[in-house]
Amino acid sequence: MRLLPVGDDALLLDLDSSEQAQAWHTELLRRRDQGALPPVREIVPGDRTVLLDGVPDLPAVRAALRDCPVPSLPPGSGPLVDIPVRYDGADLGVVAETWGVSREEVVRLHSGTEHRVAFCGFAPGFAYMTGMDERYAVPRRAEPRTSVPAGSVALAGHYTGIYPRASPGGWQVIGTTDARLWDLGREPAALLVPGTRVRFAPVGDAQGETDA
Repeated sequence: MRLLPVGDDALLLDLDSSEQAQAWHTELLRRRDQGALPPVREIVPGDRTVLLDGVPDLPAVRAALRDCPVPSLPPGSGPLVDIPVRYDGADLGVVAETWGVSREEVVRLHSGTEHRVAFCGFAPGFAYMTGMDERYAVPRRAEPRTSVPAGSVALAGHYTGIYPRASPGGWQVIGTTDARLWDLGREPAALLVPGTRVRFAPVGDAQGETDA
């Protein structure tokens, strides 16, 4: 772990993996809730980082982190959200070919994995979810789409994401969901926040085909 200053009142934990970032994020939230961490306004996870923002006493936080043992991610921690998915995405065949399996096996592997929100970004309500083994990482599309429909379930690298609204994007779309990812009338507005566990449940014609 590397501690990097960010401005006058923030620290960035620079870590070696997404798993470490998720474990540190969970541990720091726990310590703050228990009063075992000096005051920190926000704790924000990234791909391989955790940002501590709004830190009035940087030396105290540095000392607390140096004394903190390297955490592990507790199994089964975090709230669980089930997302119904129609596995009818235009890139389902591409993903199946990349993995060397059938479309049905892509559905089985993806829906049979418990995913976890590592961090959020790109657009309000967009969650980057881990869980798939690294051997199932897929490249982004060579030519991004100018518009990906809201509710598209897609893969890029080892992440799964759901587009909360129509937007350009280069991820491989494998399905669609009617789940509302971002709702300002809800608290919190994002359905999927860092630390949430996610299960995808196939519905309808799980292996339906669409035009690319």
